[in-house]
Amino acid sequence: MVKVAVLGAAGGIGQPLSLLLKANTTITELALFDIANTAGVAADLSHINTPAKVTGYKGDEQLEGALKGADVVVIPAGVPRKPGMTRDDLFKINAGIVKNLATAAAKHCPKAFMAIISNPVNSTVPIVAEVFKAHGVYDAKRIFGVTTLDIVRANTFVSELKNTEPQSTNVPVIGGHSGVTIIPVLSATGHSFTDEQVERLTQRIQYGGDEVVKAKDGAGSATLSMAYAGARFVNSLLEASVLKKTGVTECTYVKSDVAEGLEYFSTVVELGPEGVSKIHPIPSLNAHEKKLLDAAVPELKANIQKGVDFVKNA
Repeated sequence: MVKVAVLGAAGGIGQPLSLLLKANTTITELALFDIANTAGVAADLSHINTPAKVTGYKGDEQLEGALKGADVVVIPAGVPRKPGMTRDDLFKINAGIVKNLATAAAKHCPKAFMAIISNPVNSTVPIVAEVFKAHGVYDAKRIFGVTTLDIVRANTFVSELKNTEPQSTNVPVIGGHSGVTIIPVLSATGHSFTDEQVERLTQRIQYGGDEVVKAKDGAGSATLSMAYAGARFVNSLLEASVLKKTGVTECTYVKSDVAEGLEYFSTVVELGPEGVSKIHPIPSLNAHEKKLLDAAVPELKANIQKGVDFVKNA
């Protein structure tokens, strides 16, 4: 029996994410939680002829039911940044949502793998970790920040430029999951790029989300590509933990000491039955990528501290 709980399942990311997870035949139970509309999403998905039994849970009083016995908890809950909203406004809303959901998970499924999608990931992952520490159930190997969308975008943009197969293009993206903290390691792709191409690609990978917000005329953000990336990460996690496949790797934001002075960092991680099996070191960087890393470190440090302080001062 493999139970996956999606918290925020009726939202812009949650619905397509739940659809993609329903297609994974390893999952036997899909628990969909949100504050509204989950019954309809669950009924709709339950008609799809794959093994997962789908159940909708609505409101705080049903959160325990959604989480009990979960092997994986995916959290896309929260609000996207709207025009005129500061990053601080966004942080306060989403940090509170993630803290409440993490508190419930710490009580009802402390051993579950936690896959955090809610932004800002650089801060929400430390929030989940601090909540689990406070409940005495913290296991660093089981808490992940889903940065997969940065890799998906990087692979797409490089394959478009170099005319390669997108599925077999592999660009490591390290650091964090916002703006300057996103560091595409283009030198590790085996392709050569002009300085102008490097600048353009780096900017596009770091700020790809803005491209989508603009194209949607401020009416939404990257929901479909994020759902695809989130499902890819969960599928990899299940391949490694349930199907016991070896050599399954994803770039993901985890507790790590690969970057000096930073408690959390995203780099290539090998997944295993217990979650994090092996954290690969920061790949060899060229001069341009070292500059990107130098720019990312203070920002990441501040983001991490912000998450820790949010829980301590709550």
